[in-house]
Amino acid sequence: MKVLVTGANGFLGHWLVKSLANEGLDVDALVRPNSDVSELSGIKCRHVFGDVTDLESLKKAFIDVDSVFHLAGVIAYKPSDRPLMEKVNVQGTAHVIEAIKAKKVRKLVHLSSVVAVGAGFSKDEILTESSPFNVNHLKLGYFDTKYAAEKLVQEAYRRNEIDPVILNPSTIYGAGDAKKGSRSTQVKVARGEFKFYTSGGVNVCPIEDVVRGILSGWRKGRSGERYILAGENITIKKLFELISASAGVEAPQTQIPNWALHLLGHVGDFSQLVGLKSKFSSENAWTTTLFHWFDSSKARAELDFTFQPAQFAINNSVQWMKDNGYLNKSL
Repeated sequence: MKVLVTGANGFLGHWLVKSLANEGLDVDALVRPNSDVSELSGIKCRHVFGDVTDLESLKKAFIDVDSVFHLAGVIAYKPSDRPLMEKVNVQGTAHVIEAIKAKKVRKLVHLSSVVAVGAGFSKDEILTESSPFNVNHLKLGYFDTKYAAEKLVQEAYRRNEIDPVILNPSTIYGAGDAKKGSRSTQVKVARGEFKFYTSGGVNVCPIEDVVRGILSGWRKGRSGERYILAGENITIKKLFELISASAGVEAPQTQIPNWALHLLGHVGDFSQLVGLKSKFSSENAWTTTLFHWFDSSKARAELDFTFQPAQFAINNSVQWMKDNGYLNKSL
């Protein structure tokens, strides 16, 4: 059986490709021409060139494919990055749907995200698959585009055009995650260089458990359903304490007030508008102060999904940083 993975050379992508290959499946790894494919080194798979923003390349790649695992996407938290996320996350998903229809692919496993479910504004909010999307008024580009992409999949299913299952992983930690640009703060925490924490919360799930959840979702998930693949709900303060303890450094001791973060975010937005570089934005401010806490009961009941403690995932993440010299490099 031939399956194809978009976003195959990313953090989650290469873990999934390896797992599918180990299952004895015939795996096509969709990568863009000139992409860094070092993550796929040593994994039994074919490199198929294509781009989710190029519909014709997908139609060629999807020939004789039984199932497509759609992982390709852009994660960003600046207003200036929204057009790219619209192009890749939303239009790219539309192209995947069209190519699946054109080539009669049997199954789509759409890797969405918990950001498409929403977020909590307090510790009391723990979201499920049926929670209303509650952050559209914040204009968070990553959240909005993942939500819009998921809606395209659901609408195509309702028209009986595709047979999908939608999976919503939470924040994934494990060996190799430090390569992600979005993990620069966590690397600084592991070095003892970051002295602050924010008021929000995060859900941590080990990469190994997410991959097992994806395979189970493919085999057992009900058509058209969404499943949250989430682990342990912890505060940002606790997350940084776990990272610091694993790295053997002092944890951040000072909480940045929410008002200060939002002020810095607006300054960052203005800086970008006038052509200056800024690493922080209003979207960062909201993302770090919301509570990204989720309940994976549905996946546990229907997919036999299980997860290991956040400490397990963090230990593996930090150990990889140590083994690969990340705690000695300058970012």
